[in-house]
Amino acid sequence: MLFESSLRRELARAFGAALVVMLTVVLTMLLVRTLGQASRGEVDPQALLLFLTYALLGQLGVVLTVALLAAVVGTLARLQRDSELVIWRSCGIGLSGLLRPIARFAWPVWLAVAALALLVAPWSQQQRDELRQRYEQRSDLQRVTPGQFQESANGRRVLFVDRQAQAGHSGRHVFVASTEADGSLSVVTARAGQLHTDAQGTWLTLHDGQRWLRPADGQGRELAAFERYTIHIADPPPGDLELRRRSALPTWVLLGRADAAHQAELAWRIGLVASAMNLTLLALAVTSAQPRVGRGGNLLFMLLAFVVYYNLLGLGQDWATRGRVDPWAFALALHATVALGTLTWLAWRDAPRWRWRAGAPA
Repeated sequence: MLFESSLRRELARAFGAALVVMLTVVLTMLLVRTLGQASRGEVDPQALLLFLTYALLGQLGVVLTVALLAAVVGTLARLQRDSELVIWRSCGIGLSGLLRPIARFAWPVWLAVAALALLVAPWSQQQRDELRQRYEQRSDLQRVTPGQFQESANGRRVLFVDRQAQAGHSGRHVFVASTEADGSLSVVTARAGQLHTDAQGTWLTLHDGQRWLRPADGQGRELAAFERYTIHIADPPPGDLELRRRSALPTWVLLGRADAAHQAELAWRIGLVASAMNLTLLALAVTSAQPRVGRGGNLLFMLLAFVVYYNLLGLGQDWATRGRVDPWAFALALHATVALGTLTWLAWRDAPRWRWRAGAPA
């Protein structure tokens, strides 16, 4: 049909343009955030691109949803502004005729959002957590960049190495400032240092240096020279990396757990798909109901509706995690209310005679 093919072709062009803009904005924000985490020592700078890719995959479902909303609002606003919708309505094509081509165009996007929310996003979160944990479990000497002072993972030690050799397992001109558990402060300088690991953990052996010690009570100072001095760096790493967040658990794992927190996470993921469908229908209702507002006003309203909808999803997840509401009852009430309200709005716009029967002006 000429109408459906032309509408879907214009939707595809608008969706592509909106997707490029949204990807650029989101990628820039994620890059700034990731660079900040790398500067604070939370992310390995050598794995920055990989970490950024995983972060983008986690946000791609939201990006697709917003791009779809922008495409629907922009296309229908253009048709409304150029009076093409009036022409099609005069040919007998009302809002019900717009629903079918929009749904046919949007269903691959909805399917992609479902795959991202249920499968890809948890996997990407798991990969990011593992990258963080691996970097945090690296020994303090391995994290040191030659020529720069580096704070240890526990924040109680500062290290400096002038030069490194043997893939980071030894270095020259080593400086170590440590705050012990009892509050004493020690400063150790050495000509060379070597890293080794055994069953008790990771150790740093220093050669030809001096150790300066200030007791916890601040009374007196001690200075001693040594030929060989060993410092305990880190405990043995755990056998398996534990997931730190429920958002990193696979969906099939959540299906097997009946507690409120995991069910709330599952309801959140399914709610992302339902919200993408409801917001697409809402974009159709808003654009048709407000022809004089213009493209900017309709798009601003949809962005506001998107923010409110997603905040309600997050609020419901938080309440369900705390045990205040049932996650599935809240999800059903939220999505069903939006869907029924949107369909009622569309039916009202598609049947002006209903307003005459209700006593409202046509």
